[in-house]
Amino acid sequence: MITTVVKTFYKNQDLLYKLLLIATCAVLIVYFLPKSGKFQYDFQKGFPWANENLYADEDFAILKSEETLEQEREEIRSQAFLYFEYDENVVDDAIARYDAAFPNVFKDSLIVNVSKSRLKKFGRDLLTEIYTTGIAKQKPALDTSRLAYLKNGSEVTQVNLGQIYEASEVPSVLQERLDDSNYATYKNLFLQVFYDSILPNAVYNATLTQNTISDELSQLSPTRGVVTKGSRIIARGELVEGEALQKMISLKAKYETQNFSDSRYNWILVGYIVLVVLALVMLLLFIRNYRPKVYENNTQITFILFNVLLMVLLTTAVVKFNPAYVYAVPLCILPLIIKAFFDARLGLFTHVITILLLGFIVPDSFEYFFLQVIAGIVTILSTQELYKRANLFISVGQITLIYIIAYFAFNSIHQGGVENLEWENLGLFVLAGLATLFVQPLIYIYEKIFGLMSDVSLLELSDTNSKLLKLLADKAPGTFHHSLNVANLCEAAANEIGANAMLVRVGALYHDIGKMNNPTDFTENQSTGINVHDELSPKESARIIIDHVIDGIEIARKNNLPDRVIDFIRTHHGTSTVHYFYMKEKEVNEDAVITDFQYPGPLPFSKETAILMMSDSVEAASKSLKNPTSILIDSFVEKIIKKQMDDGQYLNADITFKEIQQVKKVLKKKLVNIYHLRIEYPE
Repeated sequence: MITTVVKTFYKNQDLLYKLLLIATCAVLIVYFLPKSGKFQYDFQKGFPWANENLYADEDFAILKSEETLEQEREEIRSQAFLYFEYDENVVDDAIARYDAAFPNVFKDSLIVNVSKSRLKKFGRDLLTEIYTTGIAKQKPALDTSRLAYLKNGSEVTQVNLGQIYEASEVPSVLQERLDDSNYATYKNLFLQVFYDSILPNAVYNATLTQNTISDELSQLSPTRGVVTKGSRIIARGELVEGEALQKMISLKAKYETQNFSDSRYNWILVGYIVLVVLALVMLLLFIRNYRPKVYENNTQITFILFNVLLMVLLTTAVVKFNPAYVYAVPLCILPLIIKAFFDARLGLFTHVITILLLGFIVPDSFEYFFLQVIAGIVTILSTQELYKRANLFISVGQITLIYIIAYFAFNSIHQGGVENLEWENLGLFVLAGLATLFVQPLIYIYEKIFGLMSDVSLLELSDTNSKLLKLLADKAPGTFHHSLNVANLCEAAANEIGANAMLVRVGALYHDIGKMNNPTDFTENQSTGINVHDELSPKESARIIIDHVIDGIEIARKNNLPDRVIDFIRTHHGTSTVHYFYMKEKEVNEDAVITDFQYPGPLPFSKETAILMMSDSVEAASKSLKNPTSILIDSFVEKIIKKQMDDGQYLNADITFKEIQQVKKVLKKKLVNIYHLRIEYPE
């Protein structure tokens, strides 16, 4: 029984891993989703109501719009009383200083035709009048008609802000009063006395003022009016705007903020889990049906789901911080990364699934979905060769432009014009576009963590000045020249049938690196005319030839070549036979076993590896042509590839007969060009 369970487990461990991965992602995503119920109606400002007439099931309050609330808050702030602390002791001290200074300034010799006591009383009265409403060192720069409270102990006096003098304006007020009085002659003497006497006695109490404003703001009602049970909220076909919009917003807020019982809360969680799992399973089924090689690789599946999860968590964090910044999240990085490592179709599908999941989190989910899907499509279509830096900048510019155009269109629908465009949102789109440039370093990080390979890495590997290829050129120049020719043939063939030209070119450059161990064992490197195989038995010679595949794999692993490149080394001969030495063995041994002369495989399993097998065989064999002609090359290519097809070398490769015909056509044309053949005219 235990043995059966263990066998079943090992047999289905890949599937169990994928299910566990989906379950883990689903739990993490649901954990960060809002735990309130999801409002059953979807509506957009400015769009007609597409459902039947909607009636209220129960009474609910109508929420004020944010614009209305802000107007009321501003009104409270603008009409709030300002509080000043009035110090009576400063006034008494000022009068005492005045009384002490007056005799010293107003000497009997300076006073003419007026009583000294009358002058002193006038100055005291003027000083008292100035202090009546207080003198502040500094006042808030507000409307002078604002009401203010002068707090003098337990007494409070109401005045206008303009009645409270600021210390800097007192001298001009005193001069004006003295000029208008009967004692203008003594203005300078009075000013001298006042200068030594007057000090500020009113202090603005910003804390008390702000606390009063906060208390009033806290009492501001967020609602206005009530929708009674049974009354119509919105009619079918009615535009969702104005009063109808506020009613719908109020109904949605009431639903999402209501307290659910434990059982209903659990049902909400179950619903979220089912929907998230369903979306992730759809992604997995798409990969299984259309990208089976990716599906079989658990590392690549983990990589895709990790990126989906990363985008969901990043967007959730931004929404919780401030929903207004949701468009600053560079979501277009996701399709770029998936396309860089896999292909455009998988990138777009993954992008759409991720946006569906984000629909539970972001506000205005329809707008968000529309904008991000359009941006994702543009990203996929505009970025063809990511390793070219100019292409990435062009793509970022196009993404940003699409964001701005779509936002402009939605704003026109909602506002009925463009007067109220929020320019900070355009800044968010630009920021998201610029953040998309981070895709290049992110690709490099992912290559190191997950062992994947992008076109950027392929471009680096295709450099013939790289350490390994320079070593091949030094040790086995004939093999290096052969690899260059094969690379050119492969690239042309791949472009013809829509395969990955960069990948197959790199595979062709490295496919024969195993020959570096014993370069003179291969005819293309024998410059002295001495052939070591003349001294060996056919079986030994075959083993040496076959071993260059194993040697190549070992060299590739030591030099940290990616697995996708090593696949070309492993499969470029498939399970074909070293026919020359097999026939020599047959001459002396009728019982020769063909398996002793066969490569170990595996068979080519992709268009790219199949192209390499064809190109390698054709290029190598073409060296044996004595007087090549166009007709001879045609039959020569047909013969070699037909033999490979008869041997079943392409059974595992996803290449069609039509594509094989196209590859043969390219190989024939290229070989004719290599040998500089002219068209043969009939005699």
